[in-house]
Amino acid sequence: MLSNTKIKQAKQRDKQYKIYDAKGLFIIVTPKGGKWWRFKYTLGEKEKTISLGTYPEVSLKQARERRDDARQGLSVGIDPSAARATATANSFEAVTHEWHTKRKHTWTPKHAEWILRRLERDIFPWLGSYPIADINAPMLLGALRRIEARGALETAHKAKNWCGAVFRYGVATGRCERDPSADLRGALPPVKSKHFASITDPKGIGQLLRAIDGYEGSFITRCALQLAPLVFVRPGELRHAEWSEINLDEAEWRIPNDKMKMKQAHIVPLSSQAVAVLRELHPLTGVGKYLFPGLRSNDRPMSENTINAALRRMGYSKEEMTGHGFRSMASTLLNEQGWNRDHIERQLAHAERDDVRGAYNYAEHLPERRKMMQSWSDYLEQLKEGAKIVNFRSG
Repeated sequence: MLSNTKIKQAKQRDKQYKIYDAKGLFIIVTPKGGKWWRFKYTLGEKEKTISLGTYPEVSLKQARERRDDARQGLSVGIDPSAARATATANSFEAVTHEWHTKRKHTWTPKHAEWILRRLERDIFPWLGSYPIADINAPMLLGALRRIEARGALETAHKAKNWCGAVFRYGVATGRCERDPSADLRGALPPVKSKHFASITDPKGIGQLLRAIDGYEGSFITRCALQLAPLVFVRPGELRHAEWSEINLDEAEWRIPNDKMKMKQAHIVPLSSQAVAVLRELHPLTGVGKYLFPGLRSNDRPMSENTINAALRRMGYSKEEMTGHGFRSMASTLLNEQGWNRDHIERQLAHAERDDVRGAYNYAEHLPERRKMMQSWSDYLEQLKEGAKIVNFRSG
């Protein structure tokens, strides 16, 4: 019979060897010192062996419990190897991969890969091999606590949400009965909101816009800087803008769904000021694909660092203003000015809670958004000119 002391004292040898316990349970000690649990059994006239884990991750007590479970299944004709295969198919890791395959078309390829890599790193080592139906709230919290312990609290919250989606998929496909992540509400400390650095003071905005007009670097970069506050799209959407998406006569920019974070096509009404910037830019880059091509090749968009680097060159630190900050600037002031929140959120292309509704309503509130975008550009123009704006609201 084995004991914990005997297992701990077992030393590696030149060749692996076995130490037996009882009822088919034994442990293999490898030349590198690893200790592997095995259970040997006979079904019919065939002798088989299955793995029960490694020591000390699986203790002597746990190994005996797993052996006894296997023996109980054998008593009613269940082959432990076949049961293991079924359990593997219904493991948290297997169900997660299935869920991810079904959902990844709703994300950009980069974001889909990022989600899977985080789960592989932070969740699978602790929960991946368990049948999804056997995972409870304390087990999930234990894995999330490991993420929290390294200071990645926001990632811990995201992992909880992703795991919740996997469990709900498991419920829908009959692999588990409920989502234990729902029991963890409040178990993790809240994430402190992090905002991209942005200028929202009207006087400061006017100074920034004048600095942009006076930018002495690349003309293409200056045009990108001038357009950014007028359209307030995400920096990646701006730098990947293509002339084929722009209709200057209709004053409209239609961004296809594969370029959008939420995988939904997006319409950006272009104010007269935005159209003026684009008409000035067109003679230089209009024969190519991108509005803002890179310095080394017209076949590639400008670098993701170009806008921020230009802001630094103009004297704005990363704590003061970023390329993403134009979105915060517009969101903050448009809300303060009393514009309809739904119109603002739609123009920011934030997530639509109802996926079906969102998929078919990318043009929702378009007339109102056109009015808002022109009014916003007029407001920025007055700030740039140094005018004193009093009670500027949508009415």
